[in-house]
Amino acid sequence: MSSKVIKVSKLASLVKTLKKKKKKIVFTNGCFDLIHPGHIKLLSSAKKYGEVLILGLNSDSSIRKIKGEKRPIFKEKERIEILSAITYIDYIVVFKEETPFKLIKIIKPDVLVKGGDWKEKDIVGADFVKKQGGKVIRIKLKKGYSTTTLIEKIKKNYEK
Repeated sequence: MSSKVIKVSKLASLVKTLKKKKKKIVFTNGCFDLIHPGHIKLLSSAKKYGEVLILGLNSDSSIRKIKGEKRPIFKEKERIEILSAITYIDYIVVFKEETPFKLIKIIKPDVLVKGGDWKEKDIVGADFVKKQGGKVIRIKLKKGYSTTTLIEKIKKNYEK
C-alpha cells in the first residue's frame, strides 16, 4: 500500500497537524477509474490552490452503487497504485459512502475542488466548506475526456 494512503481513522490527526503547520488544504474526490488527461488537469489545477492535496477515492463498492455493477474497471488497489504515482496528490483516503461528506467534515478543507461539469449547488460539502470560510473551485474540464465517454469510445471502436 502506498505511503500516500491514509485511513479515515487517522485523518483527523493528520489534518490537525497540517493546520497547526498553517498548511492550506485542498480536497477533491472521485472514482478515478480510468486515469486520463482530464484527471491530470483537474489534479494539477487543484494543487495550485494550496500546499496539501487530499484526494478522496471512492471504494469499489461505492462506485458500483453509483456507476453500476460493471464498474470500476480498475479495482481500488490498482487505482491507488496509479494515483500514488501522481505527484500533485499528497494523500489518498478511500471512502465507502456514496459521497465524501464525512471526509469533508473531518478535513474542513480550505479549498474544495470539483470539475466544471458540476454546478456548485450540487457539489457535496460546498455549503459546509463555505460556512467554514473555505472556497469552492470548479475546474474547467478538458474537452472530450470523461471515463464514461472513453468506455463508450472503446466499446464502439473495438466491438464487432
